[in-house]
Amino acid sequence: MPQQVSGFSKLSKTEKINWLITNYFGGNIHAKVTLESYWNSDSELQQLHDEFIENTITNFYMPFGIAPNFLINEKLYTLPMTIEESSVVAAASNAAKFWLSRGGFKTKILATTKIGHVHFIYEGDRNGLRSYFEKIKAQLLQAIKPLTKNMEKRGGGLLDLNLIDCTPKMAHYFQLEATFETKDAMGANFINTVLEKLGQELTRQFELREELSGTGLNIDINMCILSNYTPECMVEMFASCAVDELAGAAPNNSAMEFAKRFKRAVDIAKVDVHRAVTHNKGIFNGVDAVVLATGNDFRAIEACGHAFAARDGNYRGLTYCDISEGEFLFGIKIPLALGTVGGLTGLHPMAKISLDILGKPNAKTLMRVVAAAGLAQNFGAIRSLVTTGIQQGHMKMHLLNILNQLNASKGEIKAAKAYFADKTVSFSGVRDFLGKTDTVH
Repeated sequence: MPQQVSGFSKLSKTEKINWLITNYFGGNIHAKVTLESYWNSDSELQQLHDEFIENTITNFYMPFGIAPNFLINEKLYTLPMTIEESSVVAAASNAAKFWLSRGGFKTKILATTKIGHVHFIYEGDRNGLRSYFEKIKAQLLQAIKPLTKNMEKRGGGLLDLNLIDCTPKMAHYFQLEATFETKDAMGANFINTVLEKLGQELTRQFELREELSGTGLNIDINMCILSNYTPECMVEMFASCAVDELAGAAPNNSAMEFAKRFKRAVDIAKVDVHRAVTHNKGIFNGVDAVVLATGNDFRAIEACGHAFAARDGNYRGLTYCDISEGEFLFGIKIPLALGTVGGLTGLHPMAKISLDILGKPNAKTLMRVVAAAGLAQNFGAIRSLVTTGIQQGHMKMHLLNILNQLNASKGEIKAAKAYFADKTVSFSGVRDFLGKTDTVH
């Protein structure tokens, strides 16, 4: 039974591991060997990783792959992708190659505005609050000048500041809504610092006010925090070609038949939540892989994307498809708050490598790249779904994982790959094959 521990954070990494092994592994030395085997032999590099989070005891490796042949706005890119799921990189690469000879991917619109809020409670007169806010707005903006001057030099900063009356949703609840441009930085720390200063200055101004002195009505700042919902930080990416150019996309369908089946699959994700969730999960297979590889916050991207997918009250697929006048159009509109400076983008060596592979992009270019990854991944998935089925390609890619899980030898792996080259792959099928083969040991 694990024991309560005090001062755990002050223990050395080895002491933390020893405590874990004693309390959760019954002293099993093999668990300790595994944990320590994932330490980096470069002590400085390992220390860098240790300091990313708290109570680090080892590293957790994720595969880092690349997907070439992405033609985006007439420029060719190779995309870095960090993901553990089989077939994602292959699907993205195949989709990129498919569209390479059909004009590639193009950006239609792009915006980069982010927002944050000072959430507070005020039990007084709403009109009086609005009037007083207008009087002190200049002082609020002046108070944050020292914090925004460097961002302003880069062309960013605070764009607007408004009082939002949220009392129809919750009694006495108001917000200061701040709109920001953070250029190539994701800007979370910058935004939160500015918001906290705004909260402090708002409180100070209320303490100094004369209009309501003696009433006992002050504001109560509840929290100051950026919003990861960024519908104004938006990219729209699309790929298009003549329907006839889709010939060969589906072996047993004509170009028009494939186009119609493809569009129907996209439309189903617009009206059925069960399909929409899986549809969007596939999009984020591509999006998250590039976001993670570049040291950005994939959790914030996912949360925002899913909220955007439900913006009209119904959760829907994020991509769209249209067939008209002999043209096939497939696109995505997705909010992506990304950065190429600051945070892990400047600390993690592999994030730096990823950005180098992409040609040291600015934030807008990275938004385009990430959107293209999501669109390509969705194209590849839908193409499989409406033709051969998703499992044929996915399980072929998953075969090696199954073989490793079953501790197959090199000979067994070679034999299994040959055997399943023209057969459906399943865990039970691979297990049965290994059980009956006696020529590969």
